[in-house]
Amino acid sequence: MTNAEAPALEITGLKFRYAGADAGAQGRGAWTVEVPGLVVGRGERVLLSAASGRGKSTLLNLIAGLIDLGSPHEAEGTIRVAGRNIHALHGAERDAFRGRTIGMVFQTFHLLRGFSALENVMAAMMFSSIAAREHEGRARALLSRLGIDGALAASEPDELSVGQQQRVAVARALACDPALVLADEPTASLDPENARAAVELLKGVCAEKGAALVVVSHDPGAGAYFERRESL
Repeated sequence: MTNAEAPALEITGLKFRYAGADAGAQGRGAWTVEVPGLVVGRGERVLLSAASGRGKSTLLNLIAGLIDLGSPHEAEGTIRVAGRNIHALHGAERDAFRGRTIGMVFQTFHLLRGFSALENVMAAMMFSSIAAREHEGRARALLSRLGIDGALAASEPDELSVGQQQRVAVARALACDPALVLADEPTASLDPENARAAVELLKGVCAEKGAALVVVSHDPGAGAYFERRESL
């Protein structure tokens, strides 16, 4: 199987516990994250649900390689993204792979202060293989697709509404045409109408780009938006 044919995400025998965590306090053999197996196909959209404190955000950070699966932590198993074992990559190689293969929408967005909406999206392409001359055009097109253009594209995050900030975060996540998009609690603190709009936005743009989407949430209403739902 070539990397192009491989699933967007494949997790096998994953167990993870932070260094220094007291497993005994949680019960014998307790793990912060435990996923025996999970396969997400190219373009598939999946909801991973669990109660607060069950390691949902930690799992996303492990998938993205932002937390090491190994020393100093206690862990086992493998995580493959688009056919590559992301934890077999290190340093700049892992960063480059993440940048071109994984898009992330954080719960609090993590937009760069002092940068415009346009510049936030362009920043995602800085270390990609996309020619620099194409960055602005791609960023403007994505933002425009999401209703952020004109003066809004030139605005800084603090000048945008929460909904507009979320759209900028989605545009940034899709800027490099990733194989996999990870979204952490995208409906948190939203009323039902806006929660539906947020999820439909993510699903629609990922479908247009052919990206797989994995959403983690403890929102019991989020399941209504996904055909495939898995529990952690």
